Amino acid sequence: MAFPPPRYYSPPLGHGGKTPRQRVIVQWRGIDLAPLEKAMVLHARPVSAVLPNVLSDLRIDSRRAEAEVVKVWNNLIDPNIVAHAQPVGLRKGTLFVTVDSNVWLSEIVRYRRKEILDRLQHSFGRELIMKISFRVG
Repeated sequence: MAFPPPRYYSPPLGHGGKTPRQRVIVQWRGIDLAPLEKAMVLHARPVSAVLPNVLSDLRIDSRRAEAEVVKVWNNLIDPNIVAHAQPVGLRKGTLFVTVDSNVWLSEIVRYRRKEILDRLQHSFGRELIMKISFRVG
């Protein structure tokens, strides 16, 4: 029993080198998207090239620093002040702190503001925390 020699498919020259599958997809879609798909592949970049820009856009470093300030606040500041004042946010170098009463707000602003700011700047740097804003909340 003799088998016929194998046939090798070579696409006709008139179809631009497309396989039968590609020709059927083009016929089904009604449009040839191959050049567009090829162009999109050329613009693809590895994740390692994109990730640093995404992280900087999300400001991950500043958010992490903000979370660290909140964590360290309880250990770094006098327990009497911690009992009445808690940091709530850090924006553009200003640390926002809520205080539970006007009496404590007055005490902190008059006598303790400089000490608190110095301790935080010593721990986190002057670039991260430039000033503190206290509010009753």
